[in-house]
Amino acid sequence: MSRETQGPPRWSASRSWRCGGGLLFIALLLAGRWSSVAAAGAVERDVVYATVAGQELKLDVYYPESATGALPVAVYVHGGAWVSGDKSTGAGMADTPELLAHGFLVVSINYRLAPAFKWPAQIEDVKAAIRFLRAHAGRFGLDPERIGAWGGSAGGHLVAMLGVADEGAGFDDEGGNLGVSSRVRAVADLFGPADLTAADWGLGRSPTAYQVFGATSPFDPVLSQASPVTWVSADDPPFLILHGDQDATVPLSQSVTLDARLRSAGVESTLVVVRNGGHGFRPVGGEMVPSRSELSSMIADFFDRTVKPAAAPRTLRQRVPRVP
Repeated sequence: MSRETQGPPRWSASRSWRCGGGLLFIALLLAGRWSSVAAAGAVERDVVYATVAGQELKLDVYYPESATGALPVAVYVHGGAWVSGDKSTGAGMADTPELLAHGFLVVSINYRLAPAFKWPAQIEDVKAAIRFLRAHAGRFGLDPERIGAWGGSAGGHLVAMLGVADEGAGFDDEGGNLGVSSRVRAVADLFGPADLTAADWGLGRSPTAYQVFGATSPFDPVLSQASPVTWVSADDPPFLILHGDQDATVPLSQSVTLDARLRSAGVESTLVVVRNGGHGFRPVGGEMVPSRSELSSMIADFFDRTVKPAAAPRTLRQRVPRVP
């Protein structure tokens, strides 16, 4: 695990050791937390959140420049078709500066990749990361009841699954901190697949289906089990879904279907169609509307509204299991 800073550390009044700092230092030292809570503006890299099948799973923690009290959290899950990618890359990383400016602790995670690790390893790891953060809230100075998640492409699929598949789905049995909730307050899904059985997606006829999900046919039940639309229920958290109308990798219809399914169940969902937006929000055929910076602001504003307020009692409640 390494730690670095983004410029000189600056502390808010709540964490300052320049204003009443001696007392704060002693308090943190006695609490055993001084060595574990990094300076504002710091980046704590390669924190091991679980070891599964002999593989260390790691995350990076980005601290906002200014913070007061226990921090709300935005967890980023990278894309890469479930077979590649890294916690330091992906379209969603462009949103990190805006979220930090809004006072969020940003956490970016790695997860096991196919074909070495087939489904459901990927969602098990994402859920394990949430449980780890919640179980170690004091170490990072975060609020365990105010956690949201966002991701793009395969990462969008995984955060959508995180939002809709509760403990009864069977994805919370690996990675430690068992019994701790993996629930999140809100989900921002950027152009993620939502229905792996859909004809327009065609995953059942793709080599990816075997590499990632081990599907043997377009009708293999694993494709339904791995589809966010399968698990939607009325007590899911709010969703913000962003998708480009020129996406040639994941059809816009995937997000339209998820948005409709969420709304039908009574879940708050907002679908934003990005004009001239290709996969990864690359402009196709003209200027993107909304712009990439405007999309980052939308995500930060959405999390401001849904994650920052005091948590509702049901946030950490274990829900009634559902079978797809």
